Amino acid sequence: MPAHFEKRRRKKWQTSIPPLIFVLACLAVWQVSVDYLKVPLWLLPSPVAVTKALWRTRALLWTNTLTTVWETTTGFILSVALALAAGLAMVLSPLLKRLFYPLLIISQTVPLIAVAPLLILWLGYGLLPKIVTVVLVCFFPVTISLIEGLEVSDPDLLNLLKSMGATPWQILYTVRWPNALPSLFAGLKIAATYSVMGAVIGEWLGASSGLGVYLTLSSHSFLTAQVFAAIFAITVLSLIYFILIAGIRHFALPWLNTKEN
Repeated sequence: MPAHFEKRRRKKWQTSIPPLIFVLACLAVWQVSVDYLKVPLWLLPSPVAVTKALWRTRALLWTNTLTTVWETTTGFILSVALALAAGLAMVLSPLLKRLFYPLLIISQTVPLIAVAPLLILWLGYGLLPKIVTVVLVCFFPVTISLIEGLEVSDPDLLNLLKSMGATPWQILYTVRWPNALPSLFAGLKIAATYSVMGAVIGEWLGASSGLGVYLTLSSHSFLTAQVFAAIFAITVLSLIYFILIAGIRHFALPWLNTKEN
């Protein structure tokens, strides 16, 4: 194995060990504290109790997770497609940006928890309102990141290309788009972690299956260990989406990996 690959792997292990030790220490303190203070199971279950709930309801949890994965993945892909179209349009057309950019900012002042019930009222209790909720959650960070990335290009380079007769699309393809990719992937990482939350909120307000439904039913039944099991599943799912985006970034922007290492 080449020396630089070995060095990179060793560095990753060194950066991963401290957080892992910290998490294990927190779990140990949690377990000991619950056992020592004899905290009721319905109030705060121990990590062992949560693990047992995960195993006991694994079939039900898996079925609900698949529903949430479908809603999250579909909504995330649609949001990225819409964000790319909107971001490019606003950068290429100053008029469109003056019209829609303020509305884009204002839209984030409306709580999602207030919009989701309207979506269910208008679109029913199927998958569609949950997918739309995910789109609403993910659209803003991706769009803003793309716009900011496209607008940070070197103005001298842009003026040079314009003086050489380059069209706006040629400038976009050769300069603006490559420069915008790091910012775009930063927005994608944020959107990936928020996407699962959007799907769960939609399920929580009204659905027949999904992690939000599992979480709500467990909470109403005072099955606190299952509530923590649902939280664990949601967290793991969000991390998986984040890691997928980070992996795509790693292969799509290899020159940044060289700088980071």
